[in-house]
Amino acid sequence: MKSLTKTRGGGSGLQDRLVWQCASLLLGYPDEKFGDRLDTAEELLGHIGRTTTALLGETLAALRAREPMAAATEYVATFDMRRRATMYLTYWTAGDTRNRGREMLAFADVYRDAGVEPPHGEAPDYLPLVLEFAATVAPVSGRRLLTQHRVPIDVLRGALAEAGSPYEHTIAAVCATLPVASDQDVRRAQHLAQAGPPAEAVGLQPFTLTVPPRRGG
Repeated sequence: MKSLTKTRGGGSGLQDRLVWQCASLLLGYPDEKFGDRLDTAEELLGHIGRTTTALLGETLAALRAREPMAAATEYVATFDMRRRATMYLTYWTAGDTRNRGREMLAFADVYRDAGVEPPHGEAPDYLPLVLEFAATVAPVSGRRLLTQHRVPIDVLRGALAEAGSPYEHTIAAVCATLPVASDQDVRRAQHLAQAGPPAEAVGLQPFTLTVPPRRGG
């Protein structure tokens, strides 16, 4: 997420921006910089209000207690193996339909309008990326993206709670920075959790690559 480094002023509170940055660090994949990210998150906690500090601290403590390899394995099992726990926000608003590409492009356009390019190698609707954008680049536009996708975030929180995942506390902290979910939002989240994302109904044609896909090393 190194491309999102241009800081801009905005009307969002500093506290919310600190929560978003801390959450972004905690929700990232446990790679070789895992320990450094946890250290930075712990520093941020010293500047965040008590309620959200407690929530984020729950996730931080759980991750501190795990070996990096175990943390990486759990991360994959949590977010990659459970469809309802995906952190790609447009999956719940557009599913695997042609509309999803358009919705991801809308995310990218918001980033470019703020003066930054979406990082290569990650989809623009990936929640940790959206959180970092909201925290460090354009808090007003970032808050808008998060609020518009409050229902998918609530679905994610519910899935993590059911799984007993420590990441649920971090999503709860993010939710605490957003407007209270309406009854309609709650019903939509419940419906999506039960029915799954939208599916393409008509018009799909077989797709064949004209060149072989590049294989990883």
